[in-house]
Amino acid sequence: MKKLLNLAAAVLFLASCSQPEKVVDAPHEFHPEWTKNANLYEVNIRQYTPEGTFAAFQTHLPRLREMGVDVLWFMPFQPIGVKNRKGTLGSYYSIQDYRGVNPEFGTEEDLHNLINAAHELGFKVMMDWVPNHTAWDHPWMTESPDFYYHDPETGLVTNGRDDHNNPTDWTDVAELDYENPAMMEAQRQDMLYWIDNYQIDGFRVDMAGGQTQDYWTETIQHLRAHNPEIFMLAESEYYYLHECRFDMTYGWEFHHLLNNVAGKGQDVATIDDYLARQAKDFPADGYRLYFIDNHDENSWNGTVEKRIGNNAHAAFVVCATMSQGMPLMYSGQEVGLNKSLRFFERDTIDWSAPSQEDFYKKALALKSTQGALANGSWGGTQTRITTNNPSVYAYSRVKGDNIVTVFVNFSNEEVTVSYSGAQDEDYLNWFTEEEVELEEAGEITLPANGYLVLTHGEC
Repeated sequence: MKKLLNLAAAVLFLASCSQPEKVVDAPHEFHPEWTKNANLYEVNIRQYTPEGTFAAFQTHLPRLREMGVDVLWFMPFQPIGVKNRKGTLGSYYSIQDYRGVNPEFGTEEDLHNLINAAHELGFKVMMDWVPNHTAWDHPWMTESPDFYYHDPETGLVTNGRDDHNNPTDWTDVAELDYENPAMMEAQRQDMLYWIDNYQIDGFRVDMAGGQTQDYWTETIQHLRAHNPEIFMLAESEYYYLHECRFDMTYGWEFHHLLNNVAGKGQDVATIDDYLARQAKDFPADGYRLYFIDNHDENSWNGTVEKRIGNNAHAAFVVCATMSQGMPLMYSGQEVGLNKSLRFFERDTIDWSAPSQEDFYKKALALKSTQGALANGSWGGTQTRITTNNPSVYAYSRVKGDNIVTVFVNFSNEEVTVSYSGAQDEDYLNWFTEEEVELEEAGEITLPANGYLVLTHGEC
């Protein structure tokens, strides 16, 4: 069998359906210091510019740095398989050569130039890693066919399977076998290649829940032996990945919850329920990735406007200030990307739309300037501020003298709400820079789809 015959992995997989009451909150001193106040920006090279190249994207680096972006996560930039390819250009996630560079995007020298330029400007650089499957014309298919998962009934290599080991329609990729030690070691060496030769600062691991806990524990140990400052993001909500020393996991549940609250009028109390489950299941210093858009959501589930209407900014404020969360932006979000980009074809982002960079610059600066909003357990405690309106969510984050208080109105109408549980202090309105006095309880008026972020004290 493919992945889950490993007994420890099987137990952990089943645990994802029946979570224990508390994960042991061991010290996770491995988080790199540079991630303490960081945010993340996903780069879709193919669609970013009309040229769709590394060199063309490189011209955007100063603008993104000025906007306050800290970490660039590049979608896969390795060569894309031809056999069984979907569409004209194929899926970024159908990797033909783990150590190669997609000629559609440029040369190895172009990629080196881009990464070096990003580092010189102060960015950290993460690359997408796809360990679950390869393209059908990856050299392993002929050189090491035993690296692949073979269907026990037919004896044939299967196409990609999901992280529950279920069949999918991913016919352009072939499933790898995580019971093969040689394949697992080859994967590790390919990851080390990018650290050693391109000075990659981290990996966003696609479908990280599709491999065993033992594999990731050992692999991350190897990677950090080469670079102790490497940052690891798992595209998964399996909490045990934090115990493997992944720094951050996806907040998929929170994203879908936010779509329901901001787009379908669901009661904001569901956010409280979510946070209670997170406190129970996830380690206190495990980072969670929060977002209103990414490549999957945009291409397959529709635009931000389609999903949450006029609440894009209000929802992002929550992502940027929520306990344990690191905020993510997607390519084009800063101009209100309002089309679903085609996944297998060229479909360039329209940069002529009105810029929203001023908002995102202020929102991202919250994370870098307010100690209460630092990532993981570096940040402050979060306390709910109660209101009498199911569309208004409010809370405070406190660390030392620093207080950040947030009110968000997800309704399409101006509201005046009663609240209680705030910190009675003098504040600065973060977005308008006006001075505000806030009492422990009172009334507050918020515009339709509006937000209020108040800051107080030393950061």
